[in-house]
This record gives sequence, structure tokens and C-alpha cells, in this order.
Amino acid sequence: MATASLNRRLDELDVRRICVIKPSALGDVVQSLPLLSVLRERFPHAEISWVINHEFADLLEGHPLLHELLHFHRRGGATHYLQLLQDLRQRQFDLVFDLQGLMRSGVMAAATGAPLRVGLESSREGASLACHVTIPGTSKGMSAFQRYWRIAEELGLGDRKPQTIVPTTDADHAWAADSLSSLTGPILAIHPGARWMTKRWPIEKFAVVAHKAMRQFGFSVMILGSKWEMPVANELQTLLNGFASRKAVLNLTGQTTLKQLSAVLSSVDVVLTNDSGPMHLAAGLGTSVLGVFTCTSPTISGPPGEQHELVATQVACAASYKKICPFSGRMHQCCMDELSTERVCAALVRLIEKRQLHSRAA
Repeated sequence: MATASLNRRLDELDVRRICVIKPSALGDVVQSLPLLSVLRERFPHAEISWVINHEFADLLEGHPLLHELLHFHRRGGATHYLQLLQDLRQRQFDLVFDLQGLMRSGVMAAATGAPLRVGLESSREGASLACHVTIPGTSKGMSAFQRYWRIAEELGLGDRKPQTIVPTTDADHAWAADSLSSLTGPILAIHPGARWMTKRWPIEKFAVVAHKAMRQFGFSVMILGSKWEMPVANELQTLLNGFASRKAVLNLTGQTTLKQLSAVLSSVDVVLTNDSGPMHLAAGLGTSVLGVFTCTSPTISGPPGEQHELVATQVACAASYKKICPFSGRMHQCCMDELSTERVCAALVRLIEKRQLHSRAA
């Protein structure tokens, strides 16, 4: 049941235009996508718009449940930002959800002038001041997906099965099939990069796990990432080429659009990854994830679902959420040493047995 406040306000509104403000980050955007199906069911005739970072817009372009995308240029300066605020005002939205919860998104929400603006308890920088209703039970101590899904629960639709729809095209899937056509057996996709240096498990350790997957279970390996992650991806490829057939290793880093990446991730069997956007994209698309967690918590930052294996470091400073390790000497990034390849390999074996991928091994 919706809260009394939200339910009462919704009863007083004729909701024709809805705006979701969730510009970033990629993983959070993916985890909020299941809300679209809920909003469409609750407001079947409303037009739904989404404020999205320009760099992630490709992911949502052509989404069947969206009326339009409003691009936020994070580095576009005051001119772009003021134009966005003007566009938001002109749309005359009836209902706004600020899922970002930062000062700039709060300003966006206020700029809409919508009669009902909804935020989360995790909001900071004064963003909640722009909202009329705050959804309870949405603090920072829970996973992003759980926070966003609380809106579905408050709307009385929390029992629905979450659906992550990425509007890939036939061309995207054809590109993925053609790109992966040289690989045989089950495919292990590896995303060795991450924006925070404290999230980046050592490349040598990724190589050890990949080697075991190829040698013992007949996997081929596909490496993925963005253009700025090409150095670490190329380093991993070099290590793998040292003990595997070049035909068993494919490096697509920097070569995919977000939709092509989605098509690729939906075509592989397991994704070995740091805590990252591609991790959540793979999980949302139904692909099993083997997630490695150093400075973040799998409980808070990991994808939901029993089909995944999430391995976390066990040092005292684990899940500190610090972008730069504060220690020096022997303690510097001790989480990387503590999180052993043996533990991750054991998780890989559990995942293979769970998915029965060993029966497909070459």
C-alpha cells in the first residue's frame, strides 16, 4: 500500500506527465530501470521522461516505456544546465521522482514546478528540500536496487517481478553474435577496470582466474570495458595470450556502444568483474556475475539474485567506500592481497556447478 501522504497526493492528481531524474552512474541507472514497468502499470496513460547523463543516453534511447530523454551534460557548463532547467519547466510535469538525491538533481526537481515531487531518504546536499514526499526505508544502508524498489512497494506494486528492459536492436545482437563467433565453448566475460583505483583487483589475479576457467572448464574469454580502460584490458590480454590460444581470447574494450555491450553481456555465460556499471548491466540482463569487492560491500553495492557469486575482501577496512586508499606501507591496498585468487576460483566453480556450465565445456 502506498503511504498515506503519497497515496493522498496521488489521488488528488491527474498524472499525465512523469519525470524520473536519475542521470548517473551507469550501475545505478540500470538498477532503477525496473521502476519503469511499475510506473507504466500504475499510470498507464502517462508520458514518462527521464533525465540522463549524455554519456549514458544510448542505453535508454528507444525505450518502449519512455516518452523522451532529457540529456544532462555534466561538463556542459552553465549554459547547458540552464537550458535543461528551462526544458524541465516547460514540460509541465505532474509527478517527479528524484532518484539521484544531490543538489543539482534537487534543483532539477524544483525547476519542474511539479505539484508532487518524490525523493529518497538517502538524498543529501539539501536535495530533499525540493521534494514534497520522502519514501521511507530508503537510507544509504541498503542496496541501490532496494532503495529504488521501495517506490514500487509504496505504489502497491512491490510484488511484481522486476524487469530490466534495455532497448537493444536486431543490429546490436547481430553485431554481438558476429563479434563472438570466433569463440567456442562457454564464454567468460571479464571487466577488469573500475573508475575507483580502490575497486581494481590486480590484473594478474584476473589472469589466474581466467586461466583456470579456460584450462579446467573449456571457457573462452572476452575482455570488455570503455576506451579509458584499454591499458588494463590490453595488459590482461597480453597475460592471457601467454598461456592460451589467441583464438580463445577476444578483446572488445572500447569497441562497443552501451547497447552493443548489453547485447554482448546477454550472450555470454559468466561475467567476472569488479564492482562496476557493467556488473549491474550484466546482472540486470540475467547473466550470472562473479563479482569481486574490495572497498565496497556486496550487500550494499552488489546485484540481487542467487544466480551470482560475490566475493569480498575480509580486511578490517573492507567496504570503506574510499576512492583512494588512506594507508601506506604494508597496509596500502591490503584488500587486494587478502582477496585471493583461490577464493575467487572457488566461487567460479560454484557458479559453474550452479549453472551446469561444465557440461558445455569444450
